[in-house]
Amino acid sequence: MKIILTAINAKYIHANLAVLSLKAFAAGCGADIEIREYSINQYTEDILADLYRARGDLYAFSCYIWNIGMIRDLTGLLRQVRPEVPIWLGGPEASYESEALLDACPELTGIMRGEGEGIFRDLACHYGTGTPRLEDIPGILYREAGSRDLKDNGWRAYLDMDTLPFVYQDMTDFEHKIIYYETSRGCPFNCSYCLSSADRKVRLRSLDLVERELQFFIDHRVPQVKFVDRTFNCNKAHALAIWRYIKAHDEGFTNFHFEIGADLLDEEAFEVMSDMRPGLIQLEIGVQSTCEPTIREVSRTMDLTRLKTAVARVKAGRNIHQHLDLIAGLPYEDLARFRQSFNEVFAMGPDQLQLGFLKVLKGSRMYEMAKDYGIVYRRQAPYEVMRTKWMSFDDILFLKGVEEMLEVYCNSHQFDLSLAFLLHAFPDPFALFEALAAHYEAHGIAKIQQGRIRRYDILLAFAGEQAGVDTEALKALMLFDLYVRENLKSRPAWAPICRPTPEEADAFFHEAGHLEACLPAYTEAGYTVRQIRRMTHLETFPFDPYEAAASGTRKGGPVTYLFDYMARDPLTYGARHMKVDF
Repeated sequence: MKIILTAINAKYIHANLAVLSLKAFAAGCGADIEIREYSINQYTEDILADLYRARGDLYAFSCYIWNIGMIRDLTGLLRQVRPEVPIWLGGPEASYESEALLDACPELTGIMRGEGEGIFRDLACHYGTGTPRLEDIPGILYREAGSRDLKDNGWRAYLDMDTLPFVYQDMTDFEHKIIYYETSRGCPFNCSYCLSSADRKVRLRSLDLVERELQFFIDHRVPQVKFVDRTFNCNKAHALAIWRYIKAHDEGFTNFHFEIGADLLDEEAFEVMSDMRPGLIQLEIGVQSTCEPTIREVSRTMDLTRLKTAVARVKAGRNIHQHLDLIAGLPYEDLARFRQSFNEVFAMGPDQLQLGFLKVLKGSRMYEMAKDYGIVYRRQAPYEVMRTKWMSFDDILFLKGVEEMLEVYCNSHQFDLSLAFLLHAFPDPFALFEALAAHYEAHGIAKIQQGRIRRYDILLAFAGEQAGVDTEALKALMLFDLYVRENLKSRPAWAPICRPTPEEADAFFHEAGHLEACLPAYTEAGYTVRQIRRMTHLETFPFDPYEAAASGTRKGGPVTYLFDYMARDPLTYGARHMKVDF
C-alpha cells in the first residue's frame, strides 16, 4: 500500500509542517507513505502528471484557503485517470462544512476532520493492514461502500502534544526553506474572524522536549524558525522559558518568529527581551483595529493602551523586529474609522505594518454572522470581503491601492528617509499612501510590476506634483536610501553630482587610522585598500539626511557618510553607515 500525502504550499520556500507531522505520527502503520510537495504557482497539469506517475494506492491532500481551489481541480482530474484509488482530504479548509464538500465533489472518498495525526494514522493502518475498520475511526466523514450515503464518525479527541514526533531530522531536505514549528495548540481567546476560536483548549508541549528541539535548530544553523502557536505568550511561563532558552543558547544565526499578544507582555518579559541579540526573535502582533466597538463586536480580548506601551518598550530596545497587523472590513469600521486605526498603528512605528482584508472562514463565528453584518465576500477561497454595511466595494478597492503602496514604499524599508521626509507634506500617514495610490492609478501604472529604481523615479515624479515638497532635497534622501540598500554600480539620472570625487575618496581611505577606526572588520580580514573601496561607499550629502527626514526641511551643511555593506541591520537589512570627518 503506497499512500501519497500531498501538500500544495503558498510558496516554494515554505516547509509543510502538517504533512510532515502526519507521516511521522503514522510510522509503523503498514503502509509506504510518500510526501509530495508543490506550490500554487505550479501548473495543475504538471502536478497531476507527477501525482499520476507516483502510482499511489491512496491520495491524501492537506487543504487550506490558498490551495483548496487547485486541490478540487486536481482531485476531479485524478479520479478520471485513477478511478480506482481512494482520495481523502484533511486540514482546516476541509474540516468545516465537510458534508457539503463531499456532496459537491463525488470523486472524494472521505474527509478527515480536525486534528489530523491520529486520524491519518488510523486510515493508513486501515488501508495498509485492514484494521481498524472505517466505522471505528473517529474524526472522519466518508462514503459508505457502494452507497451515496455518508457515514459521520464525529470528531476526534485532542492529542497530547508530547505524543507528536519531532519531524525534522535530516535538514538537507529543508535547505532554503522556512521551518515551521509548534509548541502549543489552541487559543484561549474567541476572536470571531479566526478559526483558532473553535479550539479554545490550549495544550502545551513539555519544555524538556521543546528545549531539545530548539537546540537542534540552533545546532543546524537553521536561518529562521516560525512558531505556529496561535498566541504564543498566552501561557506566560511557557513563553518565558522558551525565550530564556533561545537567548542563553543563541549562536548568532537563527531567527525565531512568534505571534504574540503584545498586551500580555509584562516587566519580566521586557527584561528577558531587552538584551537579546538583534534579530534573534521577531514578533507578529495582531492589532486588527483600534475601534472599541469593533473590538468588542469581534470578541477580541485586547487592551489597546497596554499594547501601545508594549510596542513602544520593545521598539526602544532596537533589537526586535515588530510586525503589526490590521484587518479591513470588520464590523462597525467604515473607511474614515479605518483610516484612524491605520494612523494610530502607523504611529507606533512598527518595522512592518500589514494591511489585510477580512476573510470569512468556514467554522468561524464571523461566517455565521456575515448576513447580519451585510458582509458580501468571495464565494471561492480565500473568501475575502468585498463589501459590508460600513464599507462599499469602492472602499475596498481603494484600500487595495493603499495596501500596495504600503508594501512598496514602507514595508520594503527601501525608502525609509524619503518617506519620512514626504510625510511632513501630508496631514497624516494614510493621506500619503492614499495620494501615492491615486498617482499610480492616474498614470496607469497600478498593478504593473516596477523595478526598484523605477519606484524611485515614480516617487520623485509624485513629489513634484505635491505643493511645498522640496524635490531637490528629496533627491538627496532617495540617494541615501539607495546606498543604504546596495553599493550602486550606476547612479540614477536624477542623483546629485557625486561627492567626494574618486581622488578625494582615495585620499580618505589612505589616510592613517581611518580604516582601523571605521572599518576594523575589513582590516582584520586582510582586505587591501583597493578591495575596501569596492566593498564600501563614501558619499557627501548637502545636509544631514536624518535631520531632514525628521524635520521635513534641509538642516545644516554638508555631511559625509560611509556605507559598510559587510555589516547589515538585522531588522531592516540596511547597510551599516556612519558619519565621517571629511
